[in-house]
Amino acid sequence: MPRTTPDDDGTAAPATPALPGADDPRSAGAAATDARAGLEQALAARSALVRKDSGEIDLLAAAGGIRGIAESVLPGLVFLTVFTLTGNLTWSLGGSVAVAAAFLVARLAQRTPLTMALAGIAGVALSAFLALKTGKAENYYAVGFFTNAGYIAAMVVSIAVRWPVLGLLFGYARNEGVQWRKKPARLRAYRAATWIIVGVMAARLAVQLPLYYAGAVDALGAMRLLMGVPLYAFGLWTAWLVSRPVKAG
Repeated sequence: MPRTTPDDDGTAAPATPALPGADDPRSAGAAATDARAGLEQALAARSALVRKDSGEIDLLAAAGGIRGIAESVLPGLVFLTVFTLTGNLTWSLGGSVAVAAAFLVARLAQRTPLTMALAGIAGVALSAFLALKTGKAENYYAVGFFTNAGYIAAMVVSIAVRWPVLGLLFGYARNEGVQWRKKPARLRAYRAATWIIVGVMAARLAVQLPLYYAGAVDALGAMRLLMGVPLYAFGLWTAWLVSRPVKAG
């Protein structure tokens, strides 16, 4: 039962809960454990990684759902289609930006989270600016190269410091938290999983950069679409399988 203290009118009133500190019966270790658990729950709630009843990762949810995929793919598809048909850079860029803006307006109207739409329109706007400024259609895809390189660098660093990114994501999805870091086999598995995504992003650069330097806009746009969400989803699924815990017995 909660402790009580006498009130001014003689009745008993609940005492103000003591703040954690020197007089708190909980140990500092217990408080740290509670804080870590809270962090794990918060990250798990924010993660797009969802498991199906079968235990497999829900790739559609991981990619942001149907809307998330559309927001990722359609602006580039519109740019490629219009440019292929007309050869007009201004129309192609305008169509791409208009599609991204339409997704943002739809989210505003429906009062749904704006993160993906804002990131999408910012990326499309920057890509369009570079292409329009230089007059080269292939520069519409230049931002993606820097983004890929940045992700590769971050993931390689995470592997080197023994905090592989895929371990953080999959660990929360599997209710492992960060306890996997204490188990050499699990750490190796998550490092391998992270290398798989590094390989996916490196493959994008290896295929697309030569097309970019050759000015092959149509082929570059097609490869950008094929090696976007589909390849990422396949890499994520493979990484999930590779990092599965081994069942004893």
